[in-house]
Amino acid sequence: MRYKLRTTLLFLLSISAISFAQTPQKPSTSEIFHKLEKLNFLGSALYIAAHPDDENTRLISYLSNEMNARTAYLSVTRGDGGQNLIGPELTEQLGVIRTQELLAARRKDGGQQFFTRANDFGYSKHPDETLEIWNKEQVLGDVVRMIRKFKPDVIVNRFNHRTPGSTHGHHTSSAILSVEAFDLVGDATKYPKTAEQCGTWQPQRLFFNTSWWFYGSQENFEKADKSNLVEVETGSYYPELGLSNGEIAALSRSMHKSQGFGSSGSRGTETEYLELIKGTLPGKGASLFEGIDTTWTRIEGGDVIGPILYAIQSNFNFKDPSYHLANLMSAYQLLQKVPDGYWKEVKLKELEDIIADCAGLFLEATASEASVTPSGEVSVKIEAINRSSADIQLGGVSSPIIQFPTTFVPTPLKNNTPYTLQSVEYTFQAKEYSTPYWLKEEGTLGMYKVSDESLIGLPEQTNHFPVYFNLSIEGVPIKLERSIVYKFNDPVKGEVYQPFELLPVATSSIAEKVIIFSTAESKDIPVIVRAGKNNVSGSVRLDHPKGWTVIPEEQTFNLENKGATQTFMFKVVPPKDQSEGYIKPLIHVGDQFIDKELVTLDYEHIPLQQLLLPSQSKVVRIPIQKKGENIGYINGAGDAIPESLKQIGFQVTELNVAELKLDALKSFDAIVMGIRAYNTQDELQFKQPILDEYVKQGGTLIVQYNTSRGLVTDHLAPYKLSLSRERVTNEFAEVDLLAPKHAVLNTPNKITKDDFNGWVQERGLYFPDEWDPAFEPILGMSDPGEAETKGSLLVAEYGKGHYVYTGLSFFRELPAGVSGAYRLFANLLSLGN
Repeated sequence: MRYKLRTTLLFLLSISAISFAQTPQKPSTSEIFHKLEKLNFLGSALYIAAHPDDENTRLISYLSNEMNARTAYLSVTRGDGGQNLIGPELTEQLGVIRTQELLAARRKDGGQQFFTRANDFGYSKHPDETLEIWNKEQVLGDVVRMIRKFKPDVIVNRFNHRTPGSTHGHHTSSAILSVEAFDLVGDATKYPKTAEQCGTWQPQRLFFNTSWWFYGSQENFEKADKSNLVEVETGSYYPELGLSNGEIAALSRSMHKSQGFGSSGSRGTETEYLELIKGTLPGKGASLFEGIDTTWTRIEGGDVIGPILYAIQSNFNFKDPSYHLANLMSAYQLLQKVPDGYWKEVKLKELEDIIADCAGLFLEATASEASVTPSGEVSVKIEAINRSSADIQLGGVSSPIIQFPTTFVPTPLKNNTPYTLQSVEYTFQAKEYSTPYWLKEEGTLGMYKVSDESLIGLPEQTNHFPVYFNLSIEGVPIKLERSIVYKFNDPVKGEVYQPFELLPVATSSIAEKVIIFSTAESKDIPVIVRAGKNNVSGSVRLDHPKGWTVIPEEQTFNLENKGATQTFMFKVVPPKDQSEGYIKPLIHVGDQFIDKELVTLDYEHIPLQQLLLPSQSKVVRIPIQKKGENIGYINGAGDAIPESLKQIGFQVTELNVAELKLDALKSFDAIVMGIRAYNTQDELQFKQPILDEYVKQGGTLIVQYNTSRGLVTDHLAPYKLSLSRERVTNEFAEVDLLAPKHAVLNTPNKITKDDFNGWVQERGLYFPDEWDPAFEPILGMSDPGEAETKGSLLVAEYGKGHYVYTGLSFFRELPAGVSGAYRLFANLLSLGN
């Protein structure tokens, strides 16, 4: 097997450095012992599925904490195409949030996290469509790469590769890719570049994590032939952790907060079923690793290392783990001498962590500022403390990006005596900006672009700013690495850690990401310039599409303090006719041109995220006619439609469901229900009669999509209306105008098929499939090869007013500036006016 040590070592160092905002680990002796159990198991398992939240946290926790296997979850996407229940972020920014939520989940269940470059472009009905949009060759190559890097003995798929079209196309595709990769990873002629970099590998078993759900019912599952299934009891209790496996799994699952997946822990017996897809079936009651050497004898020289470490595990001193340091250092020396290979690098890092833990060794490098610009002024403080009686010497501190005094004298770290060291001033040399690596380059609808192949698969880029501590422990040299972090004291939270960042000297932004010009009148567009350091001077101008005019051409700024902002007004004049494009602020400082916006994602459950994204806003000139002015909006699961409606001249008032009264509603020309309002607003079950009466007396009520499961009331409309899971995922699907003379398609804007050009991600979702004859279907559409659906837009007269139910994805189209969607929505709001 060919092996490229340097590439593999960089990979291992990267994945091992992931931590919650670089907060230092301070494990208890029970946790140290659990690390030791994992150190002494040389086997690995990889779970594969499509999205954040697809993983089975019970099984991942079982593999990691009961089997002690090196366990990881490979999520093919980052969940960019989903919805966000905790904030306004969607697409790429939501993908960043869900990436961090998966990392938080793995910190709970003990696994690691990987990804491919595939972009979650939204719901897909069939893997053929999915794999075409993703670029199957590239994504399969990423799966092959990750298997060759992680070298799992056992692979487990969440989904069934044999049932295309029966579930989300992404789901089935993840299993198809896994099955194909299983047969490719051992062949050096397949994806030869990764074979050269990582070596080939052959997992021993591939399973499908099945359950009664995949059989249609519990009864069907009970009757099914289970001769090819392995039963795994995952209801373990871990005394050293004080938690059951089900409780750990729930803690992990609950980190998917943007999806509202808070879970309660379970205790007692729980069985998982694994269907063998490839490889040999373990015997009844046998381990998933049956026949695989998971002891230290797996590696050359391990026969002398194992007895030392097994003896420590058998006689672990929970009161004073430093008692084992001499033996741990002996094992460390022996491990360094074995031939280079995967398990050597993995276990060296694990052993280094345990050695530091047993010594109570605290090593930290903290920056004086939260961020710095290239070659900027920042100092780094080193803190080192030995909280044991062991003989520990600090021989030196070094870093490739900042200097420390060259006159350093080797220093004994005496028991519980802090040692500090300050970096040399004005020596910071890092140049690569801090931002999610997969967002640095423009990708495609289905794929992120990552030029640096060493990063492919990693959840995030780590170790931008390493500091090395050269130590001697019990006379044995050891080099430990820490990343520079920033910490401060919050009056409420106390000590707070956050990532240390390298950012540009200045950034710019326009708050509104889509600006609609419904008339030919100009708009004053505010551009905000933010200083990345003290005393920044330069100029800002606004690039614009052809046919648009911007006044003035350029403006200058001078910001004295880091973090200070200044707002500049540019008058933007649209063309007379329909047009769209992007306006892009461009900052000029010295010889630098900067076109980035700094976006901060700050949520309690994940580390602070700083993103450098292209600074731009879409401008759209849409000739729109409208009737009515005042719109009431009842929020659902969260969308940006109120802001979008304000842009085309409507007055929008957000309404409190608990305070809905008929007299107050009469002042509104129309009322709009936010997406999934009937899934999230419990009080609507009591307020629906008021809304019905509002319609009956002449109002217009527009209800956007709701999911068919979890409705707070079955009474969504004054007539019979049944929701389904029907959707049209192809945003280019042909649209038939079923009611060409209906007011919705004619007043005040004439709607044609051209208005359905340029839609994003999908046509719509969760269409009704049954309705009262009082409803008139307005549009027909379908995905390729499917029968036409007519439930995407239904309109009914009720009393003097109009009731509208629509599954069209206006919540995606309006924020994206889709002209036809605005014109159609304006017509809906104008009904009856």
